[in-house]
Amino acid sequence: MKYLDRDLSWLSFNYRVLMEAMDKQVPLIERLRFLAIYSSNLDEFFRVRVADIRNLARIDKKKINKKIDVKPKKLLDKIHAEVSHQLQQYGESLREVLDRLKEKNIVICTSSEEIPSEANSEILHYFKTKVSAYMKPVFFDKGNLFLDNQVLYLAIAFKSGRQASLRIPSYKLPRFFKTKIEDVTYFVFLDDVIRMHLDLIFPGEEVIDCSSIKLNKDADLQIDDEYEGDLVEKIEKQIKKRNLGSPSRFLFDGNISDQLLNSITSKLDLSEDDVVTGGRYHNLNDFFQISGGSKDLEYKKLKPIKRKEIDESRSIFKLIEEKDQLFHFPYHSYDYVLQFFSEAALDPEVEEINVTFYRMAKKSVIGEALISAAANGKKVTVFMEVKARFDEENNLVWAKRMKDAGITILYSLPGLKVHAKVALVKKKRKMYGFFGTGNLNEKTSEIYCDHGLLSCHKEMTKELSAVFEFLYENKSPSPFRHLIVSQFNAMRKFEELIDREIKQAKSGKEAQICIKLNNLQEQHLIQKLYEAAEAGVEVKMIVRSICCLFPGENGIKVKRIVDRYLEHARVFYFLNGGNEEVYMGSSDWMNRNLHRRIEVSFPIYDSKMKEELLTILGFQWDDDIKGVWLNDSLENQRPSPEKAIRAQMNTYKYLSQ
Repeated sequence: MKYLDRDLSWLSFNYRVLMEAMDKQVPLIERLRFLAIYSSNLDEFFRVRVADIRNLARIDKKKINKKIDVKPKKLLDKIHAEVSHQLQQYGESLREVLDRLKEKNIVICTSSEEIPSEANSEILHYFKTKVSAYMKPVFFDKGNLFLDNQVLYLAIAFKSGRQASLRIPSYKLPRFFKTKIEDVTYFVFLDDVIRMHLDLIFPGEEVIDCSSIKLNKDADLQIDDEYEGDLVEKIEKQIKKRNLGSPSRFLFDGNISDQLLNSITSKLDLSEDDVVTGGRYHNLNDFFQISGGSKDLEYKKLKPIKRKEIDESRSIFKLIEEKDQLFHFPYHSYDYVLQFFSEAALDPEVEEINVTFYRMAKKSVIGEALISAAANGKKVTVFMEVKARFDEENNLVWAKRMKDAGITILYSLPGLKVHAKVALVKKKRKMYGFFGTGNLNEKTSEIYCDHGLLSCHKEMTKELSAVFEFLYENKSPSPFRHLIVSQFNAMRKFEELIDREIKQAKSGKEAQICIKLNNLQEQHLIQKLYEAAEAGVEVKMIVRSICCLFPGENGIKVKRIVDRYLEHARVFYFLNGGNEEVYMGSSDWMNRNLHRRIEVSFPIYDSKMKEELLTILGFQWDDDIKGVWLNDSLENQRPSPEKAIRAQMNTYKYLSQ
């Protein structure tokens, strides 16, 4: 059966991000931000996926599990070829955006020559008072060289024969020094602020080469033997070891001298495959720091939609008792989710609050509300997933703080990640559940498209309570009739839903499946979709990122949407002979989500809410402005804009009405 490679599919998605940066209809600052997203995505890809494939390539072939259907070296060659092709277009797009910004009197200086001499004294003052405090040069001409993961450095060679590395403190200071001269705004890279004052850092030395370098290392935490010992302690140790991971990509300025480059690669023990030529500047995800200029350079901010009936009510719980409350973020204000937790903290009838966290906001209002709830005598229990990649440290900080406030904290389960986005508030006679497709994170709610349901549906909340009992006490739940929960009924339930549509099609009735995911990899469910399409079921897929399903197989179409917000929701629609069923949840159809995580998907029973969701899903399927068709060559094909539908804007207008 046909399946696409997950890593090449992901690169196809990142190219779709790059397409937004190349789109001349997108405002210039937004194009710059898409370039930043592309750069950030690619860095993580090399730190995690490429590092994993490299590790596979190093393993003796006889020791590789026969089930691994991949030739690592061949795949790496394909990845590097595709990345090289994309980076060429990235560079062309960046140059065009920078040139057009100059026409708008915004200059991002990409060479020393572009920095106006009138700014020299101001930059000198900035260096002496802010930057110089972080200058810690390390001479490596006679010793070993160590580079931190993902950190920017200047590699410097002197006429005396000495060599040094200098860490660029972009982790503490803004990446750009901003100044305005007459009507022109200049952004000077911190790298160049340092370059301009090397004589103050290295007095008496003559610099003959100063080039930027960066090392990506394997950053995927490997937590072994999770059944024994203190998992939190293991996570903390592994976070510290991230800097010690094996190299996955060494980037360097293409103008670096051969002598300096050879010295660095030798001291770092890098192979030829590790070394990648880059530009004068790395970590271009810092372009997110660029703003300003006329309003036409950025998307007009959309004011979050308020819900009058909630704003005029003194209690969100009373409204939930009257009917379920469905929200669509970032279109709706996230304040209502914050209100749910804040009211629970104060309500004297609330006895208990249970929450799962996967990625907490650094400044979490929800976290503060839970601390208040504990102080107000509520029993608060939090399941904190401390294996959330790159958020482990922040989650641990919050976990310790909440534990100190009297909240019961439970951590990751052995062999499982808890990815469910749920919360449960218990009163004496009633329970209120939050069911979400995205993290309980007020920061990401501003840029991720997600759905959230507040409900006191008796059976759904009872089943949610059973999920928490499993997480807290390892108590096996009774069979789920409403919720779809990975590890228990997810594979079976999704298979049954697909089989039902197949049965409808084979009996000559109309049958339809529409599924929206971030990632699609699980081969058994892909096989079931192929089977459904072959039987005559109309199968429509909206897959943002990884898609291992072969587009066009038995007529299956795959749409990909990239726009100003990140499409993040998972939605599952089945026609069911006209008695439509709709589920939403946290689970992608990936091996990890369905087999190695706890995920919760939930039904939408209210007919009006179902209609609302299907309207939004319809906008997405018909999107011919930001939506593209994925073909079997992993190309993103733009449709003819006949309907001129842009799903995110149509959704905002629809919900505003």
